[in-house]
Amino acid sequence: MLGYYFELALRSLRRNVVLTALMIGAVGVGIGASMTALTALRSMSADPIPDKSARLFTPQLDAWGPQSVHPDQGASGDRLPIGFTYRDAVAAMYPVGLDVRPVGGGRPFQAAGRATSADFFPMFEVPFASGAPWGQKEDDGRESVAVLGAKLAARAFPQGDAVGKTLNLGGRDYRVLGVLKPWAPLPRFYDPNSGAYGEGEDFLIPFSTAISRQVRIAGYENCNQVPTGGWEAHLNSSCVWIEFWAELPTAAQVRDFRTWLHDYAAEQRQLGRFQWPPRVELHDVVDWLVYNKVVPGAVRAISLVADSFLVVCLLNAVGVMLARFASRGKEFGLRRALGASRRNVFLQCVTESAAIGLLGGVLGLGLTALGLTGLRSLLGVTDPTSAVHRLVALDAGMVLITLSVAVAATVGAGLYPTLRASRVQPAWQLKVQ
Repeated sequence: MLGYYFELALRSLRRNVVLTALMIGAVGVGIGASMTALTALRSMSADPIPDKSARLFTPQLDAWGPQSVHPDQGASGDRLPIGFTYRDAVAAMYPVGLDVRPVGGGRPFQAAGRATSADFFPMFEVPFASGAPWGQKEDDGRESVAVLGAKLAARAFPQGDAVGKTLNLGGRDYRVLGVLKPWAPLPRFYDPNSGAYGEGEDFLIPFSTAISRQVRIAGYENCNQVPTGGWEAHLNSSCVWIEFWAELPTAAQVRDFRTWLHDYAAEQRQLGRFQWPPRVELHDVVDWLVYNKVVPGAVRAISLVADSFLVVCLLNAVGVMLARFASRGKEFGLRRALGASRRNVFLQCVTESAAIGLLGGVLGLGLTALGLTGLRSLLGVTDPTSAVHRLVALDAGMVLITLSVAVAATVGAGLYPTLRASRVQPAWQLKVQ
């Protein structure tokens, strides 16, 4: 029966091309606007590491005190500093930028990387194309080793695999131990304040090596009081610039770690470093992204406006459906007189609404793709492998969502016109005939 209803729907749609085009156009334009905004919002607010996000935690510690008036703490001063001082988080990670001197000569260029520990790679499930990460031995020995991102490896060593070769970073030679596959989690949850939607790491070097060589931070850093003096003064200052993450698989471990953080802060107060009661917090991945407002409010507002526009378009489609079904009262009355039930007429009209929704969804897909192309042009994104390109690109999931939303929204919007059409009185229609 469904095939029969669908055939009737197609015949009906061909009967009045103008009204059909108006309905499909209304649905398609609304879906296109809504799905363009939803695609960007969905990518920006997605869980970047869903299989582990509930087990990865980043702590916060009040190293500035409640009297601090730093803008990062909010108007009420209730937000804790984002990041750790060096004194509080030895052997963690921070972003760095170094000049790369190409092998065989050539003009040096800047690359953005990260100083971290060996735990970074298994904790964040970093994929390798070749080679392997360094281990605790290299961390302890402050060795000159590095792992390269896919793009930097291809640029610095275009003739072959970079593993085992030497690359000059910041005037120092580093032995390449591994090369990553293309990897750029979105949002960049492990350091959202240095660029939540930035590209992947160009290189990674041991944290201990970077500290011993006084490699300056090239990302988010905030100081309650700007330190005076050299590198040692910076390490011993109250500046927060280091990210710290812990993998805590069980609730008991989470409780123990939170207790340890509180006890550490209390100990610092007893030692005279802190003059305020302990204040600590612990965030998992999703909570951390929300805390740092990774998805801008403007994006959510645009999505809300686009959804409102979809509602307006659907209301217009409802008006056209009412006019269309009302003009076919004689047809429905004749079908009822020949034995069709109200359910049969209802299903026929629902199928017709679904067909309109499907065709509107196809049009909406095209408009969504066009809208995302325009958005990429507006952002100046030309590299299809870039992280930002992935934010504004259609994938199979969004295609399915678009078509499903189009059909469901149109069928829902068409319920009232459909119910009115199914309640046509055959005797009255035949009497008018």
